Amino acid sequence: MRPFSPHHTQPTPAERVRSLLASAHSMTVVTDGHRRDVHLQDETGVMGHMHLHDQAEGVHGGPGPRIPVRLELTDIAPTAVRERLRARVTVTGLLGADYVHDATESTCMEFGQALLEDAEGRTYVTLDELVAADPDPIASSEAAMLTHLVDSHAELVPLLLRLVRPRPDRRLVRALPVALDRYGVTLRMEYPVGHRDARLPFPTPVTGIDEAGPRIHALLAAARRSSHPNGLLT
Repeated sequence: MRPFSPHHTQPTPAERVRSLLASAHSMTVVTDGHRRDVHLQDETGVMGHMHLHDQAEGVHGGPGPRIPVRLELTDIAPTAVRERLRARVTVTGLLGADYVHDATESTCMEFGQALLEDAEGRTYVTLDELVAADPDPIASSEAAMLTHLVDSHAELVPLLLRLVRPRPDRRLVRALPVALDRYGVTLRMEYPVGHRDARLPFPTPVTGIDEAGPRIHALLAAARRSSHPNGLLT
C-alpha cells in the first residue's frame, strides 16, 4: 500500500477516479455507435468488469479491427444536497472485439486516458497514476454511512458546523454532509443563493473501514469542545 502524505487532506484526482471505478454500481459504455447502461452486480466494480492495460501490451481479442470504447461514470452525492453531481469520469480506450455486456469474463480494454471533471475543472489521469492509487476503503460504504448520519443522527450535523472555518453566517439555510472519504468529511452549507463546501479533515487518513467510525467520533468530540457563537448552530 502506498504511504499517505501527511499533507493530504483530500483525495488526489487519481484516487477519486480509482475509488469510483471500484465502487460504482453502474456506468454507460459507448462503443460502435451504441450506448448501453451497464449495471455492475458484483463487488469488483468497473475494474472487475473491464481489464485496463497499457497501450504497449496491445489489444487482446483476435485479429479484427480495434474498436474505440468510452466508459462514462457519474459520482452523485448520496444525500439530498443541491447540485448532487460531484464529478464525471470518462475512460477511453480500444477493444479487440465487440463489447458483450454480460460476458462472464472481464473485457480486455487498452487504456487511452481517464478524465475527471468536477467543480475544480478537468484533470487527466494516466494509467500509471490509476494503478498506483489505492481505492478508498470507505467508498463502497459512503452512501450508507452518510444517509444513516442524516436520517438517524441529524442533530450531529449542526454540531460538526462548529469546526467550519470561516464560520457560516446567519443566512445559512441548512447544512448536509456531501462527501465522506479516507481523508475527512465535507459539509455543504446552503444559503438562499448559492452554497459552499467545507472540508473537515481527519487527523490521519483512514486505512480500513473499521477506522471510519472512530475518526468521525473524534471530529464530533472536537466539535463539542469548540464554542460557536452563532445562534443558528447548536
